[in-house]
Amino acid sequence: MSTTQTEPEPITGSFEAADSGLKRRLSLTQLLLLGVSAQIGSGWLFGVLAAAGVAGPAAILSWIIASVLVFLIALTYLELGAMLPRSGAIVRYTYLTHGSLSGWIIGWAYWLSVVSIPPIEAEATLTYLGGRFPQLHLLTRVDGVDVLSWPVGILAGFVLMLLFFALNFFGARFLAESNRWVTLWKIALPTLTFIFLFFILKGSNFTSYGGFAPLGVPPIFHAIATTGIIFSLLGFRQALDYGGEARNPQRNVPLATIGSIAIPAVIYTLLQVAFIGALNWKDMGLAPGSWEKLVNGGWADGPLFHALDSANMAALAALGVFLLIDAAVSPLATGWVYLGTGARTGYGLGVHRNIPKVFTRNNRFGIPWVPLVVSAVVGCVFFVPAPSWYQLVGFISSAAVLTYIMGGAGLPVLRRTAPHLKRPFLLKGYKFWSPVSFLAAVLILYWSGFSTLANVITATFIGLPFFTAYYAWKMKWMNAVASIAISLVFFVAWIWVAAAGGWVLTTNGEQRAGGWSFPVYYAAFCVLVVGFCVAVWATCGPEGKRHVKANWWLIWLLLASLLVGYLGEYGPMDVPALGFPWGMGVEVLVGIVAYIWAIRTGFATEEILDIVAADDAETARAAGAAAS
Repeated sequence: MSTTQTEPEPITGSFEAADSGLKRRLSLTQLLLLGVSAQIGSGWLFGVLAAAGVAGPAAILSWIIASVLVFLIALTYLELGAMLPRSGAIVRYTYLTHGSLSGWIIGWAYWLSVVSIPPIEAEATLTYLGGRFPQLHLLTRVDGVDVLSWPVGILAGFVLMLLFFALNFFGARFLAESNRWVTLWKIALPTLTFIFLFFILKGSNFTSYGGFAPLGVPPIFHAIATTGIIFSLLGFRQALDYGGEARNPQRNVPLATIGSIAIPAVIYTLLQVAFIGALNWKDMGLAPGSWEKLVNGGWADGPLFHALDSANMAALAALGVFLLIDAAVSPLATGWVYLGTGARTGYGLGVHRNIPKVFTRNNRFGIPWVPLVVSAVVGCVFFVPAPSWYQLVGFISSAAVLTYIMGGAGLPVLRRTAPHLKRPFLLKGYKFWSPVSFLAAVLILYWSGFSTLANVITATFIGLPFFTAYYAWKMKWMNAVASIAISLVFFVAWIWVAAAGGWVLTTNGEQRAGGWSFPVYYAAFCVLVVGFCVAVWATCGPEGKRHVKANWWLIWLLLASLLVGYLGEYGPMDVPALGFPWGMGVEVLVGIVAYIWAIRTGFATEEILDIVAADDAETARAAGAAAS
């Protein structure tokens, strides 16, 4: 066998080599615009009305508070993103710090959140167009809310999903280049909109009709999680998810992340101010001060367009025409970016072997095409149970926020398990900022309210049997009989509890008639989840037990948060057992316990050891080359 090679073979492990098929072509500007484009989508078209409907004029504070919290959450990811730029990064960090079971739960929740964003963006486009052109028959009214009609509206949504797929299939560079000019348009038009709306601003809208906070202080926080505010501001993750395809990722990923938070935060806050000032109660068909009825009013199908149109000024009417064009452009651009994110999330799950390896295959344009197809198909399913932007946005926001707890929990673990990895961005004072980042995400989760939490946690845990049926069996943690038995029993019992309990998939956020009382439902909920983890632990070998042990903090956080959510200000109780701000205080305590538990049970996983070994080998090779 010949040993006279002119080029040394790369010394990398299987996980470290996984991104080698991806093409590093994205510049700083392209990364930044991907993040901005992901945030300035349907949120700016509908979020300002939804937020005002929950918090009144105080929704302005909701945007400011949310922007600060998102920045705190992002702080830990600046170090992680620069140190470990990977495609599908958000789901992959959990595997590096807490193993495969936690990684699967977080990855599943994240994937659910991102694959549901393209359909909500398609819904936004069709809602705006359907409201302006009723002859298209895109919308129908159900319980006072405009939803996509069947078959015209929903089939039109399928066509838009096909468009998103085509734009992603031909490569990240094609996606980024097509996104560049669209994003510049998306920045310019919201800016012009709030400037023009200031000309018709009415000061009385901020102080009359119940004052600046007519619905009280608690709705200010509730609006953050449920009305599209957090949904609109979490797009900073695009720079992380496309990190494996970025040029100079150690520099560009942190810079793009910071920029993609700051730009939308300023635009959205000013838009909220302008929209509240421009409210015309008579034109909406509502009594002045009917903040809680805004979603059912005459402006719900196109808030900003109606605000401009109601002024009866030629210049504003002209801008309204461009706004209708943007109602197609902005959500569609966000939709195609997030479908690409869904593909890279599936790719990340495939790299860590939670799903078949076929999900890591790239087409000739360097795109993981199998998860792209799956993400597009599953995204279409969301049109059926939630055919309205207002119905789907809370679920997406909370599922996404759940995954962001891992930045705060993961950074301290990686400081301990991989201390010598290169850190182009080093977060100073991480022992303070990591728990702050973690608790910021935990609080947003609590503010989403019990109904949304029940739906999100139910959807998250329904992924557990897929873990045992495929990964645990394939890794030989348990035999085939045990994996199939545990998977089937849990799956059937979980569907039964969700249906019989009556607390999930309700249209009005309340319990269905005939459902179980909360104590019975919650007890069954906990017994099933804890029982599943105990069964996996009991039937697994030492390696599987290690991964289950590193997952208990996450189980604690989700189950305890569901209970606090029920008892708290945003639960279904007429008189909350944990009123404001006591519920927030208890949730913080739950979060502190989870954080301490998480950083103590994190361990040096196979994946991080593989990455560290590859890094050490490359360092040794470089030193040897320099010495020679």
